[in-house]
Amino acid sequence: MWTFLGAVLALILGFVFYGKFIERFFGADDTRPTPAVEKPDGVDFSPMPTWKVFTIQFLNIAGLGPIFGAILGAMYGPMAYLWIVFGCIFMGATHDYFSGMLSVRHGGASIPEIVGKYLGKGFQNFLRVFTLLLLIFVGVAFVSGPAGLLANLTGGGLTIWLYVIFAYYLIATLLPINKIIGKIYPLFGAALIIMAIAIAGAMLLGGISGSLQMPELSAASFTNWHHHPTENILFPMMFIVISCGALSGFHSTQAPMMARTIKKESYGRYVFYGAMIAEGVVAIIWATAAMTFFGGAEGLNATMQLDGHNPAWVVNEISVAWLGSVGAIFAIVGVIACPITTGDTAFRSARLTIADVFKFDQSNIKRRLIISIPLFAVGFVLSQLEFATIWKYLGLSNQILAVVVLWTGAMYLVKQNKLHWYLSLPAVFMTVVCSSYLLVAPFKNGGLALDAQSGIMIGVVCGLIALLLFIVSARRIAIKAKIA
Repeated sequence: MWTFLGAVLALILGFVFYGKFIERFFGADDTRPTPAVEKPDGVDFSPMPTWKVFTIQFLNIAGLGPIFGAILGAMYGPMAYLWIVFGCIFMGATHDYFSGMLSVRHGGASIPEIVGKYLGKGFQNFLRVFTLLLLIFVGVAFVSGPAGLLANLTGGGLTIWLYVIFAYYLIATLLPINKIIGKIYPLFGAALIIMAIAIAGAMLLGGISGSLQMPELSAASFTNWHHHPTENILFPMMFIVISCGALSGFHSTQAPMMARTIKKESYGRYVFYGAMIAEGVVAIIWATAAMTFFGGAEGLNATMQLDGHNPAWVVNEISVAWLGSVGAIFAIVGVIACPITTGDTAFRSARLTIADVFKFDQSNIKRRLIISIPLFAVGFVLSQLEFATIWKYLGLSNQILAVVVLWTGAMYLVKQNKLHWYLSLPAVFMTVVCSSYLLVAPFKNGGLALDAQSGIMIGVVCGLIALLLFIVSARRIAIKAKIA
């Protein structure tokens, strides 16, 4: 169990030390008023207690991402530990912190508006459309899954549950953030954390008693354990599959909502960096649980090939077996309630993104309806698609957004005359990952199905070209600053 304990400890130490370093490097300043304090409107700009903002942010970015993604990532074997730990500390949490704090510094602006300021109008307009589509797809994905599960559990029709969940989404999107989201999210967030702690406790007790054999990193671990390794290549596939829990561009779409609620800049480390670290811990727990429960990565792969065996089934099996009837309750909360709470904030973010683009004031509910009704109409139409079709487009688009946000943060540092490598190096790495995935992934997963060696080499070239273009742009900015 030393790998599991070491991974959790590394994440905690990452928050304590690297998180503090990033906060100081960014220059958090409590003398600067935050958007929530400077322009409260009682709807979206609304100061809230830090513990509540943290739990809302945690649930916004987590949902089922660090559970399902970690389970699917565990199929590649213990190598998943390395990506979750190092990706979370040096990429994911840093990405979340900068996306949140840049929004704080720019009046709570949505991420496309921030990107436009630092990467130009072209990127801004592209990201306005791209982000909106991603948010709608996330909202639809997290309504289709729970609606299907509720239909199976209750015997009710799928369409009826779609109507019910969409009705809740509309209400949560329209009402002030402290009316529904601010009241029930902390409860669901606590349930998700308690569920993860309970699973971890059951594993540790089983490991101590000898009834469970937990996976350990060793020389033999540095291989691809996936049952179909030719299609599911370790690099770059695992880095796309495990997004939430390591690095996720979707988080940058949620950060502005919380940027409009924090009271001081120093709270940003707890809300943005801290929530991502918490998500990384949840991902480590479920990746370990999936391998432990089925007797290692090979056993997990063997059972996942059977019909009906998917991450939701794995969560239910583990929860009931290790936690009994209480575990069944947490499984239902995790598999049904948590994705719904991610979906409603996705639609809320979409509303705010559209409002920011058109400078459309949202203090009046009629104005919120003007944006929300067409938005939900599009979402309902897309909900008729197969869940697998929707989900296929989320993984890669999620990480492409992360790439753009990392380059944006790096350019911000350039304009602040600070070292950009803390963000530009992660940006280069993820540029290589996304480029390689587009080239080597099978056609059914949105790729070009090139051979792995050629695709990865071209991906590396794309990353280096991106870095070269960035450095050239950074030098131009530096020259202009000297002339000024």
